[in-house]
Amino acid sequence: MLKIGDFSKLSRISIRMLRHYDEIGLLVPQTTDSVTGYRYYGEDQLPVAGRITALKDMGFSLAAIREILKSYDDPRALADFLTVKQAEVKAEAAETNRRLLLLDTAIKRLRKDDTAMSYNVVLKSLPERYVASVRQVIPSYDQEGILWNLMMTDTASLHLQPADNCCSLAIFHDEGYKDSDVDVEIQISVKGVYHDTEHVVFKTVPEIEIASATYKGSYEQLTAVNNSVANWVNDNGYEFNGAMFCIYHVSPAQTQNPEELVTEVCYPVKKK
Repeated sequence: MLKIGDFSKLSRISIRMLRHYDEIGLLVPQTTDSVTGYRYYGEDQLPVAGRITALKDMGFSLAAIREILKSYDDPRALADFLTVKQAEVKAEAAETNRRLLLLDTAIKRLRKDDTAMSYNVVLKSLPERYVASVRQVIPSYDQEGILWNLMMTDTASLHLQPADNCCSLAIFHDEGYKDSDVDVEIQISVKGVYHDTEHVVFKTVPEIEIASATYKGSYEQLTAVNNSVANWVNDNGYEFNGAMFCIYHVSPAQTQNPEELVTEVCYPVKKK
């Protein structure tokens, strides 16, 4: 029999941790003196202590280790536990590598341009949506109100119900910037089912992965925001995968003060 101090030295597990293992039923001493409370371990418990340490080093929680030890002598069951943990660790490693890449590219960009973090770019998915849509060629970007007026006029009698997470956005379908005759589509997320009108089309838009930056203030910042998103896409190994669009979180319909506008600039992307 080994005193707890000796067992601690041989197993390379601290006395404090051995006491904790005893309390949670993970590694219980073979006997405990009822008078002194001293714990005594058997030499045959050293391999069990080694198993616990090995499993901890693999990233298993103590609760999981307790379950694994019940079937430790079954190679197939043990392999199943290890395979699941392996998949978890690989996923964690992939996420860690993604974060390291984001940090690396942000540091490099800041060293080149100390304003690079003025607009923070994030990668996310925009869920599938059912939308009311109007798409037309309009004289210029600043006349987007033409489309919103068409939307409101055509749907006034339909009493549209906004979706729970309603998005109001404009998609700019032209390949590049144009001074006139621009192809713009507006969308509002709605719930329910509706029939198309003269100008409004109702459709389901699939989920899409986007790189986006949200900013507060006037639309004069759009060029700078576009540059930030474009740099992020290039730096992080993505490429553009569709028409750029803006989500209007606070739009001119809600405020007349340009400094109160909140706009999210979005670019569909895919990994290169």
